[in-house]
Amino acid sequence: MSAVKAAATHIDWTKLTTSLGLKTETVAALGAFRKRNEEARRVLTDLKEQKTTVDFAHYRKVLKNQAVVDELEKAFKAFKPTSYDVNAQIKSIEAVETKALERAKSTATKVESELADLQATLKNIETSRPIDELTVDDVLKSRPEIAEKVDALLAKNKWDTKGYNDKFGYVTLF
Repeated sequence: MSAVKAAATHIDWTKLTTSLGLKTETVAALGAFRKRNEEARRVLTDLKEQKTTVDFAHYRKVLKNQAVVDELEKAFKAFKPTSYDVNAQIKSIEAVETKALERAKSTATKVESELADLQATLKNIETSRPIDELTVDDVLKSRPEIAEKVDALLAKNKWDTKGYNDKFGYVTLF
């Protein structure tokens, strides 16, 4: 447990939020957690610094009802702070952390793969010829299904380009 406390005190919060590329919701949740953690540490430090002894002799001199002071002293000496076993919660947190790390690694792998694909596409776009230098043969070579569709339409005598006549007028050859 002391190793966890030592690790928690050495967290570089700014580096954690900036270097991991977290979403804004995650950064906000992390900031809220940090604030709650610092507040809890401050309260704990304040409580540790408080005086924990009670001067019952002083109260016996000041108060007339000695039975109340005796009863309070008996209750004070019998008091034992409750200790909680937080191992189950820590194990649950560690399980969630493990799943989160696995998901983050999976997401990172997917993002790297998509980034590699996008970089390849960008390189292809940058190195390709300008569109005004392309020929019909170049287009048909890259997309052979276009040639098949044109051949099928010509075989059925159904060659027509929709909207062509509206835009450019009807052209007759004879």
